Amino acid sequence: MTDRFANGDPTNDTGGLEGDRYATGFDPTDTGFYQGGDLAGLLERLDYIEGLGVSAIWLTPSFANKPVQGVGANRSAGYHGYWVTDFTRIDPHLGTNEELERLIDELHARGMRLYFDIITNHTADVISYGPAGHSYIATAAKPYLDAEGNEVDLASVAGSDDFPELDAETSFPYAPVVDPAEADIKVPAWLNDVTLYHNRGDTTWAGESVTLGDFAGLDDLMTEDPRVVDGFIDVYSDWMDLGVDGFRIDTVKHVNEEFWAAFTEGLDAHAAEIGKDDFFVFGEVFDADPNLLAPYVRDRGFDAVLDFAFQSAALDFVNGAGSAHLAEVFAGDAGYTTADGDARALPTFLGNHDMGRVGYLVRDQDALARDELAHELLFLARGQPVVYAGDEQGFVGAGDGADRHARQSLFATATPEYADQPLITGEIAGAVDRYDPDAPLYRLIAELAELRKSHPALATGAQLERIADGSSYAFSRVDHAERVEHLVVLNAGGREVTIDVPTLTPGAAFSVLYGETDATTADADGVASVAVPPLSAVVLVADRQVGAPDAAVAPVFTSPEPGEIDGIVHVDVDTGALWSETSFSWREVGSDEWHGLGTATGPGARVVHDVRPLADGTRIEYRAVTIDAHDRRTAASHVVTTG
Repeated sequence: MTDRFANGDPTNDTGGLEGDRYATGFDPTDTGFYQGGDLAGLLERLDYIEGLGVSAIWLTPSFANKPVQGVGANRSAGYHGYWVTDFTRIDPHLGTNEELERLIDELHARGMRLYFDIITNHTADVISYGPAGHSYIATAAKPYLDAEGNEVDLASVAGSDDFPELDAETSFPYAPVVDPAEADIKVPAWLNDVTLYHNRGDTTWAGESVTLGDFAGLDDLMTEDPRVVDGFIDVYSDWMDLGVDGFRIDTVKHVNEEFWAAFTEGLDAHAAEIGKDDFFVFGEVFDADPNLLAPYVRDRGFDAVLDFAFQSAALDFVNGAGSAHLAEVFAGDAGYTTADGDARALPTFLGNHDMGRVGYLVRDQDALARDELAHELLFLARGQPVVYAGDEQGFVGAGDGADRHARQSLFATATPEYADQPLITGEIAGAVDRYDPDAPLYRLIAELAELRKSHPALATGAQLERIADGSSYAFSRVDHAERVEHLVVLNAGGREVTIDVPTLTPGAAFSVLYGETDATTADADGVASVAVPPLSAVVLVADRQVGAPDAAVAPVFTSPEPGEIDGIVHVDVDTGALWSETSFSWREVGSDEWHGLGTATGPGARVVHDVRPLADGTRIEYRAVTIDAHDRRTAASHVVTTG
């Protein structure tokens, strides 16, 4: 959160505005107003960030915002960046477009990347509905009408070139009202057209209002209209041209699915045009159910989504609720597998600026140890770990721990609430700068980041669960090229345990890479005994490549069963090997065109196939090609029928 990280240029604290805090948005004594952080401060503190082992920075939205919104006691500033009025320039409280270019250049010179937090769901609150109020009005009560008075079903025309013309006075359940002083406040200018918004009232967070309602009163865009799709592709293509390396997209589940298919396709096309094939797009789908998260990767064009499921399970695990939830989340990883990637691309995290910091979310008893264990799990498990700035200094939060209570500044605060909060160590935060490279969590995170960098298996290797038993959890990470087992064992209990772990490498000697334990040797069946201290993690590495059967074994399909299939289908094979990689594809029987479903690792390999678009009675041939640790290739086919 740029406003809360470092203040490198106090001359921009008021954003060039004059007046009191309700005019400028600046009040460093209040949690709900600008505090002074900016891009200049980020540039000054890059050594601190790089020392943490960071490979990319994700900035909360940096576009020009409405400085202050709300009424009475609810008035606050747009320091967080989610009340955008101008999508083409940096908010003057944070700096300039030229400063952003300098930041990008410096990051790239250090081998680091910049991800921008972007919004397509809404703008700042400019539209009101006058005395009619703002309660949500359902489409069943008042359907949309085109300019000629005919009913419009948005779902049936979403993204269509034949999207109907709408009339501001007659097409919507509420007639939109805009203060003349703000009639042209939004940039690009097309955003000032009130017919490009849903104008249906505040979301109730359920049913159709999730995508049609105003998010906390913000102007909810008519993302079904192709003018909005094309407009945002143009807007964000310009930021790609400036050098941004990826986008985190806000409030994804509050936008219709058709928008995402077209929008992500447009971004991909522009990335290809400018030679940025590794441009990374990940979405915020605020839900902890992998079955609801995965379709955004499989079907809607996202490279990844923020792994809220991991966050929920990781906190359960370190807080003593056992490993079952964690095992359940990882068991759902097949849902993210596509021909282009899998769950290893998911950004994983422990807390954020909305839900609160991990330091607040861990149990009070042994809080620092639990916080450290959570970070060990974050960095050792599959995914791309994300650290919320300030967690490395041990910030905790107060009150309910969420939103503004979790948005402490790292530079010396003038906010009494922040100054009086204890850190995870018990020390009072105080009104001092907090960029201490000797802080316990800073040191730990830097160590874990270096461990991942030095051992690719821990960063991008496949993950195979070994044990999920009470407060113990173990998994193996294996790099595709190296094929050496890295064994990770975690203990969320309050006493040391010795765990018999079934490894992938019978007879191997395992040396210690990380943590306090002893070297061990796997027996002929592959079982190794590992001692793990309380609230700790250890990592051991084998002295040889993973094991393989004496002879090649062809994969055997175990799912779907022969017969008719429908819906979301699990496609499973048993490879008969401790470690193997299996690539899946499908075709309609009689066709020469194969469609990749992705690659899965392990003896029980799984991918997911959505057959709903296929007509009933379609005969499908699945093909599985398996490579074992000795590079022996085997294959099998399986035919089923939709219906």
